Amino acid sequence: MNKIAVAVLAALLAAPALANDSTAELAAGGLVLTRTDAIEMRSEDLFISREAVRVRYVFVNTSGAPVTTRVAFPMPDIGGPEFFFSDTAIPNRDDPANLLDFRTIVDGRPVAMTVEQRALAGGVDRTAWLTSHDIPLALQMDGATARLDALPKAVRDEAIALGLAVPDEYDAGKGWERHLSPAWILKTAFHWEQTFPPGAEVVVEHSYRPAVGGSAGTMVGSPGYMADAEGVAERARYCIDSAFLGAVERAKKGRDYPPFTESRIAYVLKTGGNWAKPIGDFRLVIDKGSPANLVSFCASGVKKIGPTRFEVRKTNWRPDRDLSILILKPLPPEVPQ
Repeated sequence: MNKIAVAVLAALLAAPALANDSTAELAAGGLVLTRTDAIEMRSEDLFISREAVRVRYVFVNTSGAPVTTRVAFPMPDIGGPEFFFSDTAIPNRDDPANLLDFRTIVDGRPVAMTVEQRALAGGVDRTAWLTSHDIPLALQMDGATARLDALPKAVRDEAIALGLAVPDEYDAGKGWERHLSPAWILKTAFHWEQTFPPGAEVVVEHSYRPAVGGSAGTMVGSPGYMADAEGVAERARYCIDSAFLGAVERAKKGRDYPPFTESRIAYVLKTGGNWAKPIGDFRLVIDKGSPANLVSFCASGVKKIGPTRFEVRKTNWRPDRDLSILILKPLPPEVPQ
């Protein structure tokens, strides 16, 4: 890999992992490349639901000569000191790299991609340390804890000192146990080299399963929600308005608690700003899943196009913020006692 590609991937391996009070959603998003004056994104057609994310791009090289560049898709960050002590939404825990079942097609043909992975602790790249001790980088998979536990004591102590592991002590019914839990942050990016012929359209499509955060209940509309600092932040993040709050209040029917579960989806949208010009024709469709569900997200010009679907269209648009979607699903009716 050339030096430019290495520098690009170092910057890309940083998609944020956004946490909440329960299962945490992981932010993923669109394709990225170095900023270029040669390639325009003529259109982006994006579909998001709790089950699937699909996006179709049309690119045109306006430079008059072929342009070959490295295109990347950064996966969400995985890990950190609290990873093993909290729930994290991961659709595919069995794949060491492709946790979202990410797929890409260019001009109708599947793309064979290269995967780049690094493990960081305390902001320092510790990939070489882990591989030298035969520790798998994919800390979400079975095996990482066992490998850490099997290290000699001096090496286990070094792992703790470097921030790569944290002690986990508990009694599971067989007496007091002490294990090491992985604490590094795994950064992963898929990338490939793409040639854009002059003047020709190149269609890039990708799909994946989103890492949907969830809660058994919701704080939206609960007592003190409007004044609570977390409630203020949540309303800003999802642009929760008075109409949404009114629907929640009506569903409470005099009860103190809102009768909903939460689903949260995060999408890194600002990567669309890396191309030569603003996105020529942008279309976003969000499907809330059921007509009874409530949905809130930050966007202007939202149009309802079906019982569960909402559309946003923009022309010559450059996104300036990422997308966060909140879906509230009604709880089943209470059974009379």
